[in-house]
Amino acid sequence: MNRIQIKTRLLRSFPQDARYLIGVSGGRDSVALLHWLISLGYKDLTVCHLNHQLRGRSSDADAQFVKRLVERYNQGLAGHALRLPAARTGKRTARRATACRIEFELGSANIRALGKKQKMSVETAAREARYAFFAKTARRRKCRTIFVAHHADDLVETFLINLFRGAGSAGLAAIREISTRRIDGVDLTIVRPFLCVWRKEIDNYIGEHRLRFREDATNKNLNPLRNRIRHRIIPYLEKMLGRNIRQNIWRTAMIAADEEKWIENELRDSTHADFSVVKLRALPIALQRRALLKWLRTQNVADVGFDVIERVRSLADRDTRIAKVNLPENRHARRRAGKIFIE
Repeated sequence: MNRIQIKTRLLRSFPQDARYLIGVSGGRDSVALLHWLISLGYKDLTVCHLNHQLRGRSSDADAQFVKRLVERYNQGLAGHALRLPAARTGKRTARRATACRIEFELGSANIRALGKKQKMSVETAAREARYAFFAKTARRRKCRTIFVAHHADDLVETFLINLFRGAGSAGLAAIREISTRRIDGVDLTIVRPFLCVWRKEIDNYIGEHRLRFREDATNKNLNPLRNRIRHRIIPYLEKMLGRNIRQNIWRTAMIAADEEKWIENELRDSTHADFSVVKLRALPIALQRRALLKWLRTQNVADVGFDVIERVRSLADRDTRIAKVNLPENRHARRRAGKIFIE
């Protein structure tokens, strides 16, 4: 049986009769996730689609495709018929999908202009715009949980990207099955049920259920770093090493995520507007860095990396006379009266 069909452990904490958001781009991954959740009995879903305006008419066509997909599910017509595994015989039975209470939220953002204005890559600007859209929808719909279709290959690629950028163990944790992200005052719970499912398994699921989806031609463009990792770096490493490295990298990322979760739970609350210099000095260097990483993120500081953390950490040095350091986007961290704060 396809692992997608048995990957239900993660969903035990998310009852089927509750309301959820789901991010659907129209690509194979999110189309498969939507179909799978509905087949499990999730019917009160709000499909969220952000038009990135990156591919002209193709982007508009993606939005129309997702809108029509929602309409077909509400009419009980999508996916031809939901083909579910029989309980005991192993044979497949086909039945018409029952009508769902699926709603549609469409957003739009000029990603190129946004990236240029905020000095971000197109990929980073698109990600930030998506989550801002998700948070806005979450507030309006009074729903704080969203399902997204990140899968095992995404985890491996993100791990390598962060490794090449010199990220610490927090970065190597890459993507987590369940995470919480505070966006514009909204604590959004992000659930990734497919994080242990490989792209090949999703392809098999799409073919098995004859699901239609939109193909994004830019996925073959080698300019974005992720695409180079996917189409060039990983195949090259596997060829040179003579083995499939994806599974081992995935396992390492999952271990790092579990360790990161434990460390975060050990740290004190980091939501205060300021940070005590005395308390920071009392921590071992490794925990100083981790505490500052957590704190800076809660203060919505962009692009928090090693250099940024070290600059802020230097404010706690007893021998330094520096009381102010620069942060991204023309922000600053300042030390005054035994406190470090952002301005």
